[in-house]
Amino acid sequence: MDTGSYGPGEAALAADGTKSDIDVANSEADVAKNEVPLGSRAPEFIRARRMLHLSWQVAIFVVGLAVVVTGVIMLPLPGPGWVVIFAGMAIWATEFVWAQLVLRWTKRKVTEATQRALDPKVRRRNIILTSIGLVIVAGLVGFYVWKFGFEVPWNIKNQ
Repeated sequence: MDTGSYGPGEAALAADGTKSDIDVANSEADVAKNEVPLGSRAPEFIRARRMLHLSWQVAIFVVGLAVVVTGVIMLPLPGPGWVVIFAGMAIWATEFVWAQLVLRWTKRKVTEATQRALDPKVRRRNIILTSIGLVIVAGLVGFYVWKFGFEVPWNIKNQ
């Protein structure tokens, strides 16, 4: 008999051993409870004054924009581009709800990808594919060295 009173650590299982829709919704609600509420994280004295808060938001936006643009520049250049972009998003998330939502979505997707990557079947498949790729690259490099020696391609004569 289902009374619907699931306390912490309790879970109702369906006949096939899976969680019910109620439990999935409850676990999502628990995750939402653990997250920081949306909205400005500016100090109270700043939020109390409209013009000061607006100036604060403009400053946060400009600093976040500078960090994100720096990260975008680092994508093709040497440097941790994606890390810097996410740092800029975190700066924006201190003040803007849209950035907080984007950051929560990104964290959820990264967590899901991490869990999938730790699956033994997926790890085995990735190791096999990486090994095949390395064998192919080694074969191509070996053929090139056999055919042309240790010569850079633009200096090869008589192709």
